[in-house]
Amino acid sequence: MTQQTWSQVDNYLNETLIPADPILESALAANAAAGLPAIDVTPTQAKFLHLLALIQGAKRILEIGTLGGYSTIWLARALPSDGKLITLEFEPKHAAVAQANIERANLGDLVEIRLGPAADSLAQLHTESQPPPEPFDLIFIDADKPNNPTYLEWALKISRRGTLIVVDNVVREGEIANPASTDPAVQGTRTMFEMLAAQQNPAQQAGQDGHPKVLATALQTVGSKGYDGFAIALVV
Repeated sequence: MTQQTWSQVDNYLNETLIPADPILESALAANAAAGLPAIDVTPTQAKFLHLLALIQGAKRILEIGTLGGYSTIWLARALPSDGKLITLEFEPKHAAVAQANIERANLGDLVEIRLGPAADSLAQLHTESQPPPEPFDLIFIDADKPNNPTYLEWALKISRRGTLIVVDNVVREGEIANPASTDPAVQGTRTMFEMLAAQQNPAQQAGQDGHPKVLATALQTVGSKGYDGFAIALVV
């Protein structure tokens, strides 16, 4: 199997299952025109996230890593009229492009972009509605990979039983299986997986009732963006 085959299949699935959408197409075009890196999720992956949010019946969604707002629009479209999506972005340029895309999609009333280091924004989210912090129904982590452990730690603090946590780009073209990798993105993601494993192990839950805190798995993916994957965890 080759990258060409993966891309051809992606193109077929997009053409077959993803209806033409001028809003989403204009968002990708605006991202490219602004020189943003072409690292958005693919249309099929974005619709997967949209379906997860619908299945979840999500009313509050947190996205860590906005980029140009492509996945933000897909997720926000799954919300009810009284829902809320908070998305965290470090780069002011990215946030400005995303804000314009979100407004063009008529989702400005549902979406709030918070600018700054995500760890700082997460700490603020944890404290601003105390006690207790208002939990999110779905959390999508797709930001700087070395900080995946920090993002997972905060995500668990602002979750509830039944919250779904999805982490993108966890396979790293297979390098995730290489313990000797010196890539900070790989090492950060491996540490995140170790945290998920510990959260599933009742023996690690000192002082708890013996039940794991999450049920987690991961799926490898191939497509127009290459070889990668998602991690998915359900807070229990």
